Order: sequence, then C-alpha cells, then structure tokens
Amino acid sequence: QVQLVESGGGLVQAGGSLRLSCAASGRTFSSYTMGWFRQAPGKEREFVTAISRNGANTYYVDSVKGRFTIDRDNAKNTVYLQMNSLKPEDTAVYYCAAGSTLYSSIVYYTRPTAFDSWGQGTQVAVSA
Repeated sequence: QVQLVESGGGLVQAGGSLRLSCAASGRTFSSYTMGWFRQAPGKEREFVTAISRNGANTYYVDSVKGRFTIDRDNAKNTVYLQMNSLKPEDTAVYYCAAGSTLYSSIVYYTRPTAFDSWGQGTQVAVSA
C-alpha cells in the first residue's frame, strides 16, 4: 500500500479558492488511480473526484463540476485538488485515496471500496 499525506486545507470565505495536495510515498504512484472524498459532520463520506493513472481521465460529482479540478504529477508523487468558487456546503474533511485495482471505467471509483489506501484528511471550512 501507499502512504498518503494531505495538506492545503483551511478556512476560506465563500467564493474563495483552496488547493489541496496529497503526497504519496513509494515508487509506484503512477500505478494508482487517485481520488478525493469528503465527509461533513453527521454525513457519510462522499465521492468528489477521481483521476486515472496517467491523468488522461477524470470524473467529478455533479456538485463540484466546473468548480473543482483534479490533476496529478507522477514525477512528484502528488495529486492535487484545485477548488474554486467555494460554497459553505463544501465544508468537510477532505480525504485523498489511492486505488490499485484497475477498473474498466473511472466511474467505478465513485465507491470508497475501490480504494485501498487513505490519507488522514484535511479540514476545509467555507464561511458564508
């Protein structure tokens, strides 16, 4: 398994931006599909976005389309989540995840069970 460490969370006003980073250990980062999930207080963990091993394919939950962008730098073993036009409902702990199983469609990665390594999470708070 790969070790994941998120950073970049914080408090921001509505309409603002944040860029999350997730640094992975190991030399096989490019063999993992990467994803971001979030969990708000009292709610279940929710899929946000995923990116394929080579970065060519991405998938987003409808609520963040056009506002969030996932990308990765395999040379730096890092995946990023650029979050623009943030809303109070984006407030949550954001988790980075790595999946070693290769599925035929990136849509399969909307399920937490598609991932086998998780970071500790980083808090994002958006004030109105």
